Amino acid sequence: MKILTLILVIFGLAIFVGCEKKTEPTAQPAPDTSKTVQEAKDQAGQTAAEAQKTAEATVVAAAEQTTCPVMEGNPVNKEIFVEYKGKKVYFCCRACPDIFNKDPEKYVSKLPQFKQ
Repeated sequence: MKILTLILVIFGLAIFVGCEKKTEPTAQPAPDTSKTVQEAKDQAGQTAAEAQKTAEATVVAAAEQTTCPVMEGNPVNKEIFVEYKGKKVYFCCRACPDIFNKDPEKYVSKLPQFKQ
């Protein structure tokens, strides 16, 4: 008899715990899409400015040195560099700056930061 009572209590709890009130999702208000003419112009100007920044970043990325001028094709280590004519020249290893400094003009034509 105690087992039957225990089973009924557990069954009853399972039913009541599982019966939570379900709520319907509330509708979100539609975003305000109305803009003043000035707001639209400001946004267009900002978009043009962002496009200009992106174009400038692309030019900089295109001029970024990624390979060693001495050991052609080896990727550079940004911690190993010398400054030449006001611009940083990066190398793949510690031996390359000495080789570069002996005849820098031999390597400048290979460097994107010196091409214009």
